[in-house]
Amino acid sequence: MLPGSHVHSFISTLRIPAIQALIIQFVSFFLAILAIRGIWILTDMQAGIVAAALLQGVIAAALAFWRRLAPWWLAIQFLFPVALIAMLSLSLPPEIFLGLFVLLLGLYWTTFRTQVPFYPSGLEAREAVAGLLPVDRPIRFIDIGSGLGGLVLNLAARRPESAISGIELAPLPWLASWLRAQLVRSRGHFIHGDYTRLDFSQYDVVFAYLSPAAMSALWEKAGIEMQPGTLLLSYEFSIPGAVADVIVTSKTQGPTLYAWRF
Repeated sequence: MLPGSHVHSFISTLRIPAIQALIIQFVSFFLAILAIRGIWILTDMQAGIVAAALLQGVIAAALAFWRRLAPWWLAIQFLFPVALIAMLSLSLPPEIFLGLFVLLLGLYWTTFRTQVPFYPSGLEAREAVAGLLPVDRPIRFIDIGSGLGGLVLNLAARRPESAISGIELAPLPWLASWLRAQLVRSRGHFIHGDYTRLDFSQYDVVFAYLSPAAMSALWEKAGIEMQPGTLLLSYEFSIPGAVADVIVTSKTQGPTLYAWRF
C-alpha cells in the first residue's frame, strides 16, 4: 500500500463516529483535569469525583456537538463518565461487566463499521409497509438490517405466497430472529450477513430502517441495482436530495415511511 493510501485510510478511520467519540472522551478527561486543577489553584476548592465526572460529561457532550455527531452521541458522551463512576461505586463482580460487554457486543458490534445502530421497528411500521406492498402478485421482499425479525415474520404471515426475507449483520439479533422463525414455523427467511453485499436486483421491495449516515450510500446502491417497477422503502430516515414518491405519515406522531419507485 502506498504512503498516501495509509494516510487516506487513517483519515477515514478518524471520521468514524465511534472513533471520534473515543477521542473526545480522552480529550474531555484531560480538559476536566486541567479545569479542576485551575479551580483548585485559584479558589483552593477541591472538586469531588462526582463533580469531576459531571464536568467531563459536559465537556465531552460539548465537543460531540462541535464535531456534529448524531444526537444520541451527545447523550452517550455526557452519561459515560457518570455511569462509569456509578458502576465502580457498586463494587459489582467483574463477571457482570463481562456479560454485559458480550451482550452489547452481540447487539451493536457492527455499529462501529456500518454506523447503523440497533433500531427495532414497531407494529405501526409493519402496517405502513404492508399497505404499500403490491397485492396483485407474489413479491420478493428484503428487510436490510432486520434486527429481531418482527417485520419479516409479520409480513411472511400476511403474504404466504411471497418470498419475505431479512438480512442482519449483528449476530445476536440475527440468531434471535432465526430462532423466532423456527419456533413459529414461519416462511420468513433470515440471512446473516452484510446488506451492502446483496444484489438488490433480486428483490421487488427493499425496506430499510437504518440511520442518516447510511442513506446516501443506500440510494447510490439502489440506483445501480434496483430494477424498473421495484420499490425502496425507508422508515424514519429520508434520503438527502431524493424526493420520495410516497410519504406515509404516522397517526401517533411516530416516524414517517418514505417510498421511492424505480
